[in-house]
Amino acid sequence: MGRYVRVHNLTRDSSVAEHCRVAASLSERTVGLLATPTLAAGEGLLIERTQSIHMFFMRYPIDVVFVDREARVTRTVSSLRPWRVVWWARGARDCLELPVGAIEASGTVRGDQLVVSPLA
Repeated sequence: MGRYVRVHNLTRDSSVAEHCRVAASLSERTVGLLATPTLAAGEGLLIERTQSIHMFFMRYPIDVVFVDREARVTRTVSSLRPWRVVWWARGARDCLELPVGAIEASGTVRGDQLVVSPLA
């Protein structure tokens, strides 16, 4: 079933993702969003322990937010298209994959403080 969290932008007082699946194991991180047909508004995938991602075999674009170990935003990438790569996000520990438009809707920018809360 997996673990789910909510991601809130404390700096902007805005919601980044209301229902975000956590990819912690090697297999969860490897599959990522490949098995999903799309991401709905409010959904996301938090990939733990990664400073880079690839979009090989993806069928749709996503927004990407990289965060450090304190959940401070180190890099954002809007509308990352299939077959593209983000090779390295300096200072990042985790990666948040979101539907296109989520970065703009939440106002999230580099330096913002996020809060990751477990869902019951």
